[in-house]
Amino acid sequence: MEIKIENFRVEELKNPKFVDTKLAKYKQNGISKSWEVVEAHDSVAILIYHVEKRAFIFVRQFRPAVYMKNRIGFTVELCSGIMDKSISIEEIAREEVLEECGYDVPTDKLERITSVNSAVGFAGSRQTLFYLEVDESYHVDSGGGVDNELIEVIELSVDEVRSFIYDERVTKTTGLLFAIMWWLNRNRLHLD
Repeated sequence: MEIKIENFRVEELKNPKFVDTKLAKYKQNGISKSWEVVEAHDSVAILIYHVEKRAFIFVRQFRPAVYMKNRIGFTVELCSGIMDKSISIEEIAREEVLEECGYDVPTDKLERITSVNSAVGFAGSRQTLFYLEVDESYHVDSGGGVDNELIEVIELSVDEVRSFIYDERVTKTTGLLFAIMWWLNRNRLHLD
């Protein structure tokens, strides 16, 4: 996926939709302290494994915050989304899998891995990780996101995943790394 980035700049945030910056003030052991924090939505992320292809389904997308740091901006991630609706966490995960990757699956196919806190130094948002096995019978659409999202669906074979996790040339999330390591640990008897 090729995109052209022009006139990139960072401005003060006014009327935020998804994050809100705050100054936390508190006393710790009698000492007054303050810390800049971001209030953000919790999220879900799904490790998708295609059983027929023996491959993981990931997404690649442009992230402005990453671009600000490395001028590349593309990340490889788990299919994910914020929890901003009044539906179950499983239903949000199911919607994200359909929207981003094009697989229509029932919620009972989702296996909860765990929940973790991310960006603990400034946000502390909670992300719940799920595992999902799919085959071509669930593939109904090309994915790619909604509302002008530019999401590329990528497949990575089981044979490639071990070298991928240590390839520092590819920007990836800690949730993706954790989920892959979870899968490798779970399946180590079958792979060796």
